[in-house]
Amino acid sequence: MKSFVALLSVGLLLNLGQAIAAEPVTLKWVGCGISKKAFMKELAEAYQKKTGVVIDLQGGGATRGIRDVASNNADMGGACRYKISSAREEGRAVLEPVAWDALVVIVHPDNPVENISFDQIRGVYLGKITNWKQLGGNDAPIRLMARKGKISGVGRALRKLVFADFNQEFKATEFVKSSGPLEKAVVKDVNAIGVTGISSARKRKVKNLKLDGKEPSYDNIRKGEYGLYRPLYLAMNRNGKQYKEVDKFIKYAHSAEGRKIIRNNGTVPYLEALKLVLKQVEQEDRANESGLYR
Repeated sequence: MKSFVALLSVGLLLNLGQAIAAEPVTLKWVGCGISKKAFMKELAEAYQKKTGVVIDLQGGGATRGIRDVASNNADMGGACRYKISSAREEGRAVLEPVAWDALVVIVHPDNPVENISFDQIRGVYLGKITNWKQLGGNDAPIRLMARKGKISGVGRALRKLVFADFNQEFKATEFVKSSGPLEKAVVKDVNAIGVTGISSARKRKVKNLKLDGKEPSYDNIRKGEYGLYRPLYLAMNRNGKQYKEVDKFIKYAHSAEGRKIIRNNGTVPYLEALKLVLKQVEQEDRANESGLYR
C-alpha cells in the first residue's frame, strides 16, 4: 500500500511538473504606439505561432519603453528615439534598431495643400507661418498640434532633424500627451496640422504631405530620398530575468522571416537600408544650416 501511495505521489508530481513546464513564456512589452503599429503587433503574433512565446503588448510611449525596461518593470520596450545620455534612469537599457520609420506632416484629406518644405515646417513650428494661404492653401488660421514635453519620440526626432536643437520651443496651438490625440484632431479639423510617424499615419484618414516634393513612400524611405526618417528600436536589459528570451525575439526580428513580416507591414527593416545611417549625417547637417528661422 505504501509503495502504491509513493508511486501515486511521484506520478502527481511529474504531471504537475509537466503542467508547469507547459505554461507559455510571456514577455511584457511596453512602448511607443508607432513601433507597435509599424511592426510589433504582426511580429509578436508570428513569433507566438512559431515558438509559443506570448508577448503582452502595452503602450505608454517611447520614454516608458526605455525606462521601464531599464528599471526591470518590463521585459522589452519599443522606442522611436534613442536614449538620452543625461537621463540616468535610461542607462541600463540597451537599444537595438529593428526598422526605419518616417516623420510625416499630416493634414485633413480635404485640405488643398499637397506639399511642404523644411523651411515651411520651421516657419509653422516657430509661429512665423500662421495662415494656410502662406502655404498655398485656404485663407484660414493654422491649428498646429504638437506633443507635450521635449522627450517624446516624435518631438525629439523633429527637434533633431529639423531644428538641430533638442530644446527648441514650439509655438503650437495645442499640445497633446500622445500621437493618438494629435492624429485624431487632424482627422476632424480641416485646418489642423501635425507631425507623426508614417506607420501610424497610414492607419488614419489623413493626408500625408509631400516633403520637398517627395512622398513618404516605402521606396523613398528605403532609399533615403524622403528627408525625415529615424530608426525604431527594441529595448532590452541584459540584467533582466527574461533577457535570453528577449534576445531570441530580437534575433527573430532581424532574421529573413522577421524582416519579411516587417516589410509586408509596409515598414523598412533596419538591416535592409543600412545606408540610411550615413544619410542621417546629411539630415543633421541640413538642420544645422537652418539658421534662417532662429
